[in-house]
Amino acid sequence: MRGLRLVLSAGVPGPWSEAAKYVFYVRHVPFVPVSQEVFGNNDELFEWTSVRNAPVAMYDDEKPRHTWIDILYLAERLGTGPSLLPATRSAQVECIGLAHQICGEDGLGWNRRLDLFKGIIEAAGGDVTATPVPARALADYGCDADGMAVSTGRLIEILRMLHGRLEEQKAIGSRYLVGGSLTVADIQFAAFLAMVEPLGEEVNPMPQYLRALYSLGGPELRAAVTSELIAHRDFIYQTHLKLPLDY
Repeated sequence: MRGLRLVLSAGVPGPWSEAAKYVFYVRHVPFVPVSQEVFGNNDELFEWTSVRNAPVAMYDDEKPRHTWIDILYLAERLGTGPSLLPATRSAQVECIGLAHQICGEDGLGWNRRLDLFKGIIEAAGGDVTATPVPARALADYGCDADGMAVSTGRLIEILRMLHGRLEEQKAIGSRYLVGGSLTVADIQFAAFLAMVEPLGEEVNPMPQYLRALYSLGGPELRAAVTSELIAHRDFIYQTHLKLPLDY
């Protein structure tokens, strides 16, 4: 098969997969979804793409693309309509920096994952082998003791930064994180806020264990998930995106 094949996590609204799907959707690029099993070996996927995780974009005979920014630039090249990057180079730097703080290494998703893994390991009495998370995944995601120890604080810091950013944009009359129109940063934001505040079950069904995990957090974390952040997530979905798992 030629064209765009997009590897996505099966059966769960994985934010990295959802964000990749939305980027192609907004850019009007059709794709064939390919299933990736969360925490599975995915040996056939690895043989094909050299990656066991999702998302991976495979276009014709070109190289696999699995980082968020490579996927974005592929969608920019193949797609039509308004770009998901601002027009000026300085604004692009701002946009890409914000998007990385959401979905890149040491960003919102990265630190929330470490935060959740920390809780799972603590619930197992510190015995990693007693958790459902395979050792390979822990290694792939940088789940060392030092990283997990600081993950919650870094997650809260990012959420507060995003809240402040929305307040600054609101003060200049914008509904978006950068400039006055939709960018990749807004798409990433909408997908990744699910890790701390999932959409309702009626619009985003998911395994109950995952909903319970995504809803966890102490008082400081819950306070950082402000009504302004939730309202922006809802605005982006209602105005620009399909619902999670809606392929």
